[in-house]
Amino acid sequence: MTDGTKKLYRSRIDRKIAGVCGGLAEYFGIDPTLVRLLFVLGLIFVGGTLLAYIILAIVIPEEPA
Repeated sequence: MTDGTKKLYRSRIDRKIAGVCGGLAEYFGIDPTLVRLLFVLGLIFVGGTLLAYIILAIVIPEEPA
């Protein structure tokens, strides 16, 4: 039984590398392609998003089976 709270997990199904973008997209209810595009644009124009992605991949738990 769920308690109604949303929890952030790395996606097991919608993943390209570690499932971070798929998990974020599911949590916020948006298209995973949009999240991936934002990460790539952040990598090109801002920098540091690669480090953020790695940290998120370590910190966010994987979705339960």
